[in-house]
Amino acid sequence: MAVRTFLVTVMMGAAVAAAAIAPAGAQSPLYQGRRGAAVGIAAAVANKDRPAEDVARDKDRKPASLLAFAGLKRGMNVADVMPGRGYFTRLFSNVVGGEGHVWAVVPTGLVAKKPAAADAVKAIAAMPVFSNVSVVIQPLDALSLPRPLDLAWTSQNYHDVYYGAGADAALAFDKSVFAALRPGGAFIVVDHVADPAVGGDVTKLHRIDPAIIRRQVEAAGFHFESESKVLANPNDAHDLPVFDPAIRGHTDQVVLKFRKPAR
Repeated sequence: MAVRTFLVTVMMGAAVAAAAIAPAGAQSPLYQGRRGAAVGIAAAVANKDRPAEDVARDKDRKPASLLAFAGLKRGMNVADVMPGRGYFTRLFSNVVGGEGHVWAVVPTGLVAKKPAAADAVKAIAAMPVFSNVSVVIQPLDALSLPRPLDLAWTSQNYHDVYYGAGADAALAFDKSVFAALRPGGAFIVVDHVADPAVGGDVTKLHRIDPAIIRRQVEAAGFHFESESKVLANPNDAHDLPVFDPAIRGHTDQVVLKFRKPAR
C-alpha cells in the first residue's frame, strides 16, 4: 500500500509540474497527448445524446477511428460541410465541447432544390446539449464563418460536387475551404471509391476516383498529408451504385487528409 501511495504521489506531482512549466496560454501536455484525445472521442461516441439510428451505423462508419485520424480535439473550430442529418455534427459537438464550435454548412444550392435540407441539423442546433452548433446556409464557393477553422470535413459528398456541378465548382469549393481554415488547419474528405479500371457511369454509381479528389484539393493549395484505410473494403467490386442493398453501408471508401500550409 505504501509503494502504491508513493507511485500515485509521484504521478500527480509530475502532472502538476508538467502543467506548471507549460507556456502561458498553452494547454497542459497531458491534455495535448493522444490518450487525452482518444478518451474525449470515445466519450463522444458513447454519449447518450446520440440517437439510436446513429449508434446503429457506428459499426460501418467507424467514427472513433475517423475522428482520431482527423486529429479532432477539444476546443477546435470545425465545419461539417454538407452534414446530411448530422451524424458527424453531433460527434464533433461532443468532442470540441464548450471551448470549441461546430458549423453545419448546408449548401445554398441544395436548400434551393430541397427546402427541408437543413431541417435535421437545425433541430440539432436547437437542442441545449448541442449549443455549440450553428447551422449556416452558404454557397460552397464562398464559405464565410466567424472564426478561422481548425478542421473542415466533408463525408460522402465530394463526388456530388465534382460530378453534379463540375470540376471547376469542386475546385472553387476547395479554395473556399482553404480560405476558411487557419494556417496549419486540416481538410478531411471521405468518399466512395470508383475504380477507373471498372468503368461504368460514376454519376449513377455515386463514386469518385480518389486520384481526382487529391488532384483537385492539391490544386487549391493544400498539401496531401495522409490516407486512412479504416473504411477500405477490398470486397467491393466498385460496379454497384452505393445505394444498392448489396453494398450499401459497406462500400470501399477513401479517407484523405490534407493540410493548409502553416506559412
